[in-house]
Amino acid sequence: MSIVRNPRLALCFLLLVFVSFFLLGRPSSLSLPFSHGALREQLRLEEQHYNEMLKERAKLIEQWGPTPDKVDPFPSNGEFYTIWDFFVPSFNCPHRIQRVGIMGDGGKWVCGLERIIPKRKCVLYSFGINGESSFEADILKAAPGCDVYGYDFSVKSFGPEIEEVPTLKERSHFFSFALGPKDAHSPADDPKMYTLRTLMEQNGHDFIDILKIDIEGNEYDSLAAFIDSFDGMPLPFGQLQIEIHVFQDQPWNDFGKVLKWWEKLEAAGLRPFYSESNLVYTNLIRGARPELIEVGD
Repeated sequence: MSIVRNPRLALCFLLLVFVSFFLLGRPSSLSLPFSHGALREQLRLEEQHYNEMLKERAKLIEQWGPTPDKVDPFPSNGEFYTIWDFFVPSFNCPHRIQRVGIMGDGGKWVCGLERIIPKRKCVLYSFGINGESSFEADILKAAPGCDVYGYDFSVKSFGPEIEEVPTLKERSHFFSFALGPKDAHSPADDPKMYTLRTLMEQNGHDFIDILKIDIEGNEYDSLAAFIDSFDGMPLPFGQLQIEIHVFQDQPWNDFGKVLKWWEKLEAAGLRPFYSESNLVYTNLIRGARPELIEVGD
């Protein structure tokens, strides 16, 4: 799960920290630049360091709480912290991290793209398009074996980065659906909502190489339901690129709730390797809190 001072920017930053999450425990048949034994040892050490960070998180909660329900996500009485200080990207990706997509809002930091590029078949799921698809387009350009499945009920297609390039468009699949914690797609439902698990079954996929989610606060329940549906089994994706939103007037403006959700991701094997604040949002909405953060897991 990358990390600000504007509600939308803060949300983007947290998203990158989830946004960039590395999923432990998924074996790969691809050759690695080091032995599997060396990789296992590196991951073991990173997990050890991550556990040390968890102890520091507990101390920080005790300092400013002393219990999670007492921690103010964005204090305004001179306290030197925000909610994002409790969820730092403390796990080093064991592969190369590189920027994919535009340098501004919309691009992501990806772990191990070199492992995806040579695959004969790979899959990217992207929830939240909003007319800008440089990230998805760059993945398709780099990895000829990849297809992208995009979902966004607020627009009618991918952005011009894909729609105006025939060789990329033929490997893209767009649907005006919403991602949610339950299926609701009867004729009366607008927008149509699907769980991630249902969409994977409909598409015939048992694994997603990169999962990108930017759905303005609906990420919490949608992702939690997906994790719960596997009941402790390994999650079927390689990494998560997510933007986390903590809007002031929404139910998730609650440190205890966000902590519980974050710990669910950690228990499922997700580890944040990068976070990035959505500073564009902060710049556009002057005086806003850093409510958006992008995270890579």
